[in-house]
Amino acid sequence: MNITNTLYKITFASVLAAIVMTASAAPPKRIFVTNEKDDTVSVIDGATNTVVATIEIGKRPRGIGIAPDGSEVYVAISEENAIAVFDPESYAVLRRFEGGDDPETFAVHPNGNIYISNEDDAKASVFNPKTGEKIAEIKVGIEPEGVAISADGSKVIVTSESTNMLHVIAVPEHKIINNILVGARPRAATFNRAGTIAYATSEISGEVKKVDIASGTVIGKMPLADDKAKPKDVLLSADESKLFVAGGRANRIFVLDANTLEIHQAIPVGKRVWGLALSHDGSRLYTTDGVSNQVSVIDTAMGKVIATVPVGKFPWGVALYE
Repeated sequence: MNITNTLYKITFASVLAAIVMTASAAPPKRIFVTNEKDDTVSVIDGATNTVVATIEIGKRPRGIGIAPDGSEVYVAISEENAIAVFDPESYAVLRRFEGGDDPETFAVHPNGNIYISNEDDAKASVFNPKTGEKIAEIKVGIEPEGVAISADGSKVIVTSESTNMLHVIAVPEHKIINNILVGARPRAATFNRAGTIAYATSEISGEVKKVDIASGTVIGKMPLADDKAKPKDVLLSADESKLFVAGGRANRIFVLDANTLEIHQAIPVGKRVWGLALSHDGSRLYTTDGVSNQVSVIDTAMGKVIATVPVGKFPWGVALYE
């Protein structure tokens, strides 16, 4: 046996593995954050966790999303009843189009269309953001807010806060196929990758619900064990084993077992945590801490905050440009 060659191969393999691991854990290129009380979007460099630009975007920006090909960023301008579009490289505002009354939250479909909750009109609107054309309008419950789209694009969930429901909408038919009663004031929802299970937060009851989509039944629930918890955003981990829940006034991110909903951890962040975004590799979770005017960066493997980034007033939505 040639020991020198063997050691070289082992060393080379170790270095290669380290390079692969480092690459897979690379941070997003940029993080875009809407600041609803100063009408801006903060641009954070993912490598340094510092703000590198501020975009004047319009009155009360909230929801934010990125085109599937990464070419454009969309922002819901609530008080202008519009969607603003900007370039993720130059930060130039390209155009605006009508987004229905009080567009607050939206999700981007794999085909590029956006599904918007219009809170004041009790409806969901579907737009082609490239042209501004309205494709469909779907009546839902009172005060719609959260929007989630299944990975295959066949289903959309819209939450209605005052009706306490998840409305499941078939695509491309744009017809409601199920109305699922959940806890008081559902704020956000997310699908599993297969589109068979959804998870939703209930703000008033301080709970997370697990829902079987086919039967339209709640198959699990978990109170967040904190009287201050008013959960908003919810995301599933990259391996689908954990849920990350923004605890609102509890100022913590709750980490739950996605199967049993058992609470594994509560990670302290800034005040009034609302929005969440998870990197593609699942290694970083970004939170908007509204009252603290900051974004927290969480290492999901360590389960702790590794950086905080001061941004504008009342950060609300967050999207990752990777």
